[in-house]
Amino acid sequence: MASNTKAIPHLQSIEISQQLIVNGKPFLMLGAELQNSSMTSSAYMDTVWQKLVDTHINTVLGCVTWEDIEPVEGKFDFSELDKVIEGARSHGLHLVLLWFGSFKNGLSSYAPSWVKQDIKRFPRAHLRKAGGVLKTADVVSIFHTGVRDADARAFSALMSHVKEVDQAHGTVIMTQVENETGLLGDSRDGSATANKKFSGQVPKELVEHLSSNWDSLSPDLKSNLQVFKSLDHKAGSWETVFGKSKQTDELFMAYHYAVYVNHVAAAGKKEYGIPLYTNVWQNYVGSDDDNAFPVIAGGGGEPGDYPSGGGVSNVLDIWRTFAPSLDFIAPDIYLNDYSVSCKKYRHLNQPLFIPEQRRDEYGARRIWKAFGSFQAIGTSPFGIDTLEPETNPFTRHYRLLSQVKEIVLEAHRNPGSSIGFFFDELLEDGRDPSLPTVARFGDFEVTINRCFVFGKPGPGAGMLIHQGGAKFLLIGWGFQAEFKNTSPKSTFTGILNFTEKVVDKDTGKLITGKKLNGDETRSGRFLMMPNEDPDYGGFPICVTIPARTMIAECEVYSLEEDSSDI
Repeated sequence: MASNTKAIPHLQSIEISQQLIVNGKPFLMLGAELQNSSMTSSAYMDTVWQKLVDTHINTVLGCVTWEDIEPVEGKFDFSELDKVIEGARSHGLHLVLLWFGSFKNGLSSYAPSWVKQDIKRFPRAHLRKAGGVLKTADVVSIFHTGVRDADARAFSALMSHVKEVDQAHGTVIMTQVENETGLLGDSRDGSATANKKFSGQVPKELVEHLSSNWDSLSPDLKSNLQVFKSLDHKAGSWETVFGKSKQTDELFMAYHYAVYVNHVAAAGKKEYGIPLYTNVWQNYVGSDDDNAFPVIAGGGGEPGDYPSGGGVSNVLDIWRTFAPSLDFIAPDIYLNDYSVSCKKYRHLNQPLFIPEQRRDEYGARRIWKAFGSFQAIGTSPFGIDTLEPETNPFTRHYRLLSQVKEIVLEAHRNPGSSIGFFFDELLEDGRDPSLPTVARFGDFEVTINRCFVFGKPGPGAGMLIHQGGAKFLLIGWGFQAEFKNTSPKSTFTGILNFTEKVVDKDTGKLITGKKLNGDETRSGRFLMMPNEDPDYGGFPICVTIPARTMIAECEVYSLEEDSSDI
């Protein structure tokens, strides 16, 4: 029995975060999410598995829908899921199951027909429209226990079954509970039951939590609680305690969504205690580049434009406190600033997992920031099964990460030892949208810029790991690193050696390739990690080599001279 318990995937605390443990070892999730309904068909998945392997993915995120496993109330059918699990296992892939229960993208589109059609047992939320008109929403109301309890029973049955068929194998390593919860089209449910709750007393435990933990609340939540702070009301209706605003509506919905989802999660965790999380449709207030996406694609900046009550950073503390059966809350990052979003979801050292993100090269470059700077346990581009490995941007990024994953995991256990970065394509007018990355490690300050040879500098991405003292590991392409000793006594900082490295397939250890102390350091000025096809701008001499292994180790040094030595 003890050995089975050890085999269960779980999260293990490290100094400033947690790591995912699979088969008894830390695991770096190189994930990818399928299109919404792909995993409802094992026959379809049989055409996809090898493509995923060839893309160097090690974990696949795919749905298990309530309507599929319980088409008739109380009668469960897991036959298709069993075939999917076996298919993944036979290809050496892990799975993260996405439970599409009561909620999927703020709607109830994957609930069974017996739930959708019975509004007496399973009432709907109502949207408040102009002139006091109420519109029936395509989503169940969270203010009734009937659908919540039915959802919990179904999720419990799912997790019990997964334990039965997979505990000995560990193919399924996590489960997402619901998908992008929250109310679309209004800042809060306007149904009679919801109104009664809204006019009633704010739960005492919520007020106490916000008051007693004020200093540790996220800045985004604090900014929405200024009225609460100024009123200093410890009891009363939601508007009495928090004031009248859409933000108050959002707090109201967030608390009740968190309690609802926690009820479902707790039922499943009781059956099989693998990590559970829920994902979040972000409140979009601007992208991190000049791409002109329509605001509707990102949801907008007001509750109801994006799902009101979902675990956005404005209410992240509410979810973390009142959904304790969830191990973490995970952001879907498409249009928001990637680095800022990563930082927000590391709030109070919760682990970072990005279950949905862009699948293009622009998105792929950004995963290095997640892994290098924010100790991410995994990343996952969405809609991966409709891309081919040969043209999928993630293939080369995941190929390199799969080689160095043990090194990355070790860096995660040493806080402050690594930093990730990316450099996007230059804009059409020649402007550079990507700033240099500057970091300090011990006595040395390192400045990381995009790699420049002679022609037009290209994009790049990677991470730098401090190995102690004056030794550093560089992973990636399209960048260059310059070092400076920060001591006021230092008069010179140089490169002692720069060596190409290769990962031994059998041991995972780094072995030495070529020495790179010549043109690849620009005669000792900085370390170059070029692109695979660097642009020489017509210069007749190739002064550097294209990227090969994309891994290099360096040691720098500094000199101190007094006036008598000069």
